[in-house]
Amino acid sequence: MGHTHRFTTQTLALICAVAVGACSKGDKTAMDTAAARTDSAAGRLDSTASTKMDSAAAMTNPAAAWSNDKFFGYAHNADNGEMALGKLASTKATNPQVKAFAKQMVTDHQMMMKETHALMATLKASIDSTWDDAKSIGDDGRDKLADLTTKTAGADWDKNYIESQIDIHKRVLSKMTDAAKNNTDKTVTDALAKATAKVQEHLTKAETINSTLK
Repeated sequence: MGHTHRFTTQTLALICAVAVGACSKGDKTAMDTAAARTDSAAGRLDSTASTKMDSAAAMTNPAAAWSNDKFFGYAHNADNGEMALGKLASTKATNPQVKAFAKQMVTDHQMMMKETHALMATLKASIDSTWDDAKSIGDDGRDKLADLTTKTAGADWDKNYIESQIDIHKRVLSKMTDAAKNNTDKTVTDALAKATAKVQEHLTKAETINSTLK
């Protein structure tokens, strides 16, 4: 009887030990899973916080969006678009004022591009024409060129060209004004001031011509 009691006691002890071990393993697995989930959530929070901080930094430091390479890329695409549209309009426009304006766009923007490239060489900068704003102005110029190329010449064509010039010059003026405000390099700032004045001159002239067109 005593022998049986000892056997039962030992058996129960063994069963409890196994059960405790199993529970411990289960608890450990649950704890590990919870920890992994916590780490993953923390990682997502860190990533989100980092993205928000980078975005906030860009908003508080707009100059970061206007590096020299980006400015030259934007100016390059804008000048290219204006020259292509001007060359088309100088031959296709029927209104004398519009035709003269188009020829001026070719001449002025060729000079502006020449000055931009000279400044690039001085600053040892390059052209970044693939960033968002530069790509947008470049794509817009090509779209307008394709549209005007297929349209029939006449009074409507002349008005469409001049209206496209008003739109483009307003956009370029806004971007250049922003770049000038957020630039600390005097050489670049002076160049921006000169270019901005020329763009404003073009915009004013286009608006004046547009007021006479029907």
